Amino acid sequence: MTRVREEVDIRAPAHAVWDAVHVDLAQAPLWTTYLKQARLLDGTRPGRNRRVRYDLELPGNQKARLTLQPTTWTPPRVCAGDFVEGPLQGTWSYSYSEAGGVTTLVMEMDYQLGGLLRFAGGLLKSQYEAGIRRSMGELRHHLEAGPGQDRERAPARARPRGSRAAAGTSQAAPAAPPSKPSRRPRRSPPEK
Repeated sequence: MTRVREEVDIRAPAHAVWDAVHVDLAQAPLWTTYLKQARLLDGTRPGRNRRVRYDLELPGNQKARLTLQPTTWTPPRVCAGDFVEGPLQGTWSYSYSEAGGVTTLVMEMDYQLGGLLRFAGGLLKSQYEAGIRRSMGELRHHLEAGPGQDRERAPARARPRGSRAAAGTSQAAPAAPPSKPSRRPRRSPPEK
């Protein structure tokens, strides 16, 4: 199993971060790399034992569906569960703590690639983990920028805390995988 851990500080209340990650599934593609759509499969609101399906478009034109099932649901402190369908096998968790108007979100995942994706090997694994890292930064920016603000202006980066990655682990991030980077062409300054 591969262990992924990512931590990000977000200037927003824990309940707002929780809602963005676990409840507002329609907005998740705005900040989640590779995510095309997130859909609740059970009930009318996310919660304990209510599965969520994530439709992904991964590098190399790979498409995948992940279904996650929360087994722990304690808003806005801890959400944890299992990958129950799709190319990942393992567990995931999000934990939240708030102090001074800043929420620290820690995402951890123990997983292994299954299905056809296991043949893609290390390259896909590293791209997936980089996408998770980017998603955590995008989530921060999504919540801190506020509605109607230009998301392109401020760079979003998740900062791994500490350097305690054990052998065979990496610092990266959600069970809900990460958005395709947008690139704007640079314009040359006008000639004088």
